[in-house]
Amino acid sequence: MSKKTTSFPLASRPGFLIRRLHQIHLSLFAEECASFKVTPVQYSILTAVAAHPGLEQAALAQEVGIDRATLANVVARLARRGLLRRLQGRNDRRLKHVLPTATCARLLARMDGPARRAHARTIDALAGRRRAEFLKALGDLVNAGNAYGRAPLRIG
Repeated sequence: MSKKTTSFPLASRPGFLIRRLHQIHLSLFAEECASFKVTPVQYSILTAVAAHPGLEQAALAQEVGIDRATLANVVARLARRGLLRRLQGRNDRRLKHVLPTATCARLLARMDGPARRAHARTIDALAGRRRAEFLKALGDLVNAGNAYGRAPLRIG
């Protein structure tokens, strides 16, 4: 008796391709931003804090789509580097609000060009219109599947 197998090559698996593109982006980000000693997750957190100073840690975790424990750990490391400050809530001392420091603002200003280059290089193979369509399609997929993520993003 012969066994029938279904062929499902890696190149037709969205998860494989998305993971591979993410690996490529991480390499490009590291290449462009190595001198800053900031990971892509740290950069996302710093960028979100700069855009929303004083955001509470749980809301910040939703903003960048990572779990609260990981966020608290990364924020603590960034605070030790003098990039972020945490303040306890006035009415609820369990809450921690996160603020950027002047050092953070200077770092983000210096990282802007290299980080933008890393993002652009990630999708450079696509011509202008296809880039916009690709980014829209990625956004649509993330929005549609957001509830399935380990740490859903706050959308909107």
